[in-house]
Amino acid sequence: MSGGLRRPTLFLRNVSKSYGQGEIAVHALREVDLLVERGDFVAVMGSSGSGKSTLMNVLGCLDVPTTGRYFLDGIDVADLDDYELAYVRNRKIGFVFQSFNLVPRTSALHNVELPLIYARVPRRERRVLAVEALDAVGLTHRMEHMPNELSGGQQQRVAIARAIVTAPALVLADEPTGNLDSASTVEIMHILSDLHAAGRTIVMITHEPEVAAQAKRVIHLVDGRVDSDRRTDSAPATTARLERDDSAEAVSA
Repeated sequence: MSGGLRRPTLFLRNVSKSYGQGEIAVHALREVDLLVERGDFVAVMGSSGSGKSTLMNVLGCLDVPTTGRYFLDGIDVADLDDYELAYVRNRKIGFVFQSFNLVPRTSALHNVELPLIYARVPRRERRVLAVEALDAVGLTHRMEHMPNELSGGQQQRVAIARAIVTAPALVLADEPTGNLDSASTVEIMHILSDLHAAGRTIVMITHEPEVAAQAKRVIHLVDGRVDSDRRTDSAPATTARLERDDSAEAVSA
């Protein structure tokens, strides 16, 4: 990369996503430009039908844009086949879901190890990495417990540990506090803030203003477009529409 600039974690250029054709086509995303630098903490908000879920699916490589380009950690996602997309999801993205998505009859430790098993990491190394991830969320004392022996907040902490265990380029959290009470919500947001302070890049989908306020940058979607993009800290906002002359440098290796 020229000029000593760091490669951004994610970069979307003129991304649109449509379902169906002709008059019945649904335009879920419309010409979205978005750049997220390494170490940022971004909240994406919007009402039902605004495009939040579609954007999450695109960012998570669960769906591909109809038009436009998406670079994740410098990788042009459009060029990948299904096998390569699965690899990127496993190694480059850590997912945190509203419903936790833990394997029921498996210990917290083994749940955290799962992405490493898929990545064929040796058993001894898996355990070390999983314990370190559980330690990062303050849950090593519960690592042998099953999900049904854990509170909702503890289950989400296991899910966060699982998300970070592969040291992904991006932590993608979809309504991470949606199934939690207020005390557990505070707990989870403290953990996400600590991860951000440690240098993790986090993009969080949420409909809760008090949760979004904990991020360093808040993006609002309206009808599939970026309606506003502002920082909650003192750093200048990254504009939703980027100057095209800068795009080549932003994504170059």
